[in-house]
Amino acid sequence: METIQDSVRSHYAETAIKMRDGGNCCDSSCCSGTDAISGPIGEKEYSTAEIADLGLSLGASLGCGNPTMLAQLHPGEVVLDLGSGAGLDVLLSARRVSPGGHAYGVDMTDEMLALANENKRRAGVTNVEFLKGEIENIPLPDNSVDVVISNCVINLSADKDRVLREAFRVLKPGGRFAVSDVVTRGEMLPEIRQSALAWVGCIAGALEENDYRNKLAAAGFEQIEVEPTRIYRAEDAREFLAGEGIDVDAIAPQVDGKFMSAFIRGVKPAVAKEACCGPTCCN
Repeated sequence: METIQDSVRSHYAETAIKMRDGGNCCDSSCCSGTDAISGPIGEKEYSTAEIADLGLSLGASLGCGNPTMLAQLHPGEVVLDLGSGAGLDVLLSARRVSPGGHAYGVDMTDEMLALANENKRRAGVTNVEFLKGEIENIPLPDNSVDVVISNCVINLSADKDRVLREAFRVLKPGGRFAVSDVVTRGEMLPEIRQSALAWVGCIAGALEENDYRNKLAAAGFEQIEVEPTRIYRAEDAREFLAGEGIDVDAIAPQVDGKFMSAFIRGVKPAVAKEACCGPTCCN
């Protein structure tokens, strides 16, 4: 039986091949067999000049935002992108942490890693390394990065708790978690939720926003924020949902305002919390 991870891997392998051959993230079969979206969901978040300076295009982004803008990167920092895909956010990060900084990308798909390394060569950026691995098992040591970013990838994982624990593990004390992701708000019928998320994220398992907050807190993060950047309406997905045999007008009240792209932030405490072991230590 094919697992969620297998499905995601094969989907993005196909996408990498399409991008290599001159397509973009939403040509033909990439987004569930339809041209549902005219371009990357987060395209307005990027500077066209900055992308062009790398010799790339927005076709190199498969995300729902721009976590490099969210993270407020500084020279000398070490950045890790979870599910780095074609490498756009890693390359942008590498520029922003120069001089003295470094950017890593982790991806499990060979075809995406090959495309990312080709984009690295074209961009002429050297302080970058793309690593093969799963975001549930990050191939970096504890306390090794200053910032963890990700662009609409964590929603694809079948074990989000483990992803968040791994992000916490590799961050240095005081390190920042700053990702773009798809989240939902409130309850929806399961079949409506599945169809709406298929439109916005191709293969998506987005968390409800409060569930995301709770999972971040359980992993150890503080200063948690979920900031919507684009709230989707049924009308945005009318063509796609109608193609799925869904009466868009009938389900609009269940969809409007219920799913969104968001910036999600958290901070690893600078000092590890100690267990309470005395009558006054928890006062």
